[in-house]
Amino acid sequence: MTLVDSNVLLDVVTDGETWADWSQQRLEQAASSGPLIINDVIYAEISTCYATVEGVDAMLRNLDMELAAIPRTALFLAGKAYLRYRGAGGLRTGVLADFFIGAHAAVEQLPLLTRDARRYRTYFPTVELIAPEREQ
Repeated sequence: MTLVDSNVLLDVVTDGETWADWSQQRLEQAASSGPLIINDVIYAEISTCYATVEGVDAMLRNLDMELAAIPRTALFLAGKAYLRYRGAGGLRTGVLADFFIGAHAAVEQLPLLTRDARRYRTYFPTVELIAPEREQ
């Protein structure tokens, strides 16, 4: 299984000029080795591009994505990692979702397909990241 970050999905569904090809290719590669999953946080992030739940669900079906719950141990780990981030002077705005996603991947030992590896690498160093070369 591979956990897919919202930025990769949004690249594909919006046909993002810069990253759509890279994201589509990596999605196909990841799908060839097992199921592709997202969690509730990623679902909420991608829902911003759709008018209805049915629209989001149809896109997920088209991409053969599964929705997986975030384990409580991952939720706990996300909170602790976020405290470390804040203690190091990190900003409060717009980052908590990344901690839920990174902790989910860490606890369930899932590779994470993302375009934004920096925070994941810093706070979840055990997670295998599938990211652009510039992020590796």
